[in-house]
Amino acid sequence: MTLQAVPDERGGARLVRPMQFTDLETVAAIERRTFTLPWSPAVFTGQLARETGIELVCEVGRRIAGYVVADMFVDVWHLMNIAVDEPYRRRHIAAELLEAYFAITELRGHRGHTLEVRVSNTPGTELYRSFGFIATGVRPGYYSDDREDALIMWKDWEGESA
Repeated sequence: MTLQAVPDERGGARLVRPMQFTDLETVAAIERRTFTLPWSPAVFTGQLARETGIELVCEVGRRIAGYVVADMFVDVWHLMNIAVDEPYRRRHIAAELLEAYFAITELRGHRGHTLEVRVSNTPGTELYRSFGFIATGVRPGYYSDDREDALIMWKDWEGESA
């Protein structure tokens, strides 16, 4: 699959591409600025080394603005991590990352997609709903920093059965 650059409304071009090991310092910095429980660089390195995963970054004018990390567990894609750096938020970068993720996953047979999101993360929940995810349950006390619950969301596979 070829990912293409598209113009950004604020100048420069956007490019969604596979994450590389050379991106990890920037990705880890975005992670630290975004989350109260950030993944360590070692977690990103381990995920990037897995053959089953999908790791994408979105560049805006050659700067990494966001990323998405997902992996297949048995026959379900698990959207594990998505973040957009503060200066690039509200510019549809997360949506572009999800579109690229779905374009890749829909080429491979599976049952569907799942994720967990903080119950307080209304923008994230709304984004996932716009892509067809539905809430299917709650994981009480899921986040160890403040014991906040996680909303479990699910999206069925839209591809053809084997």
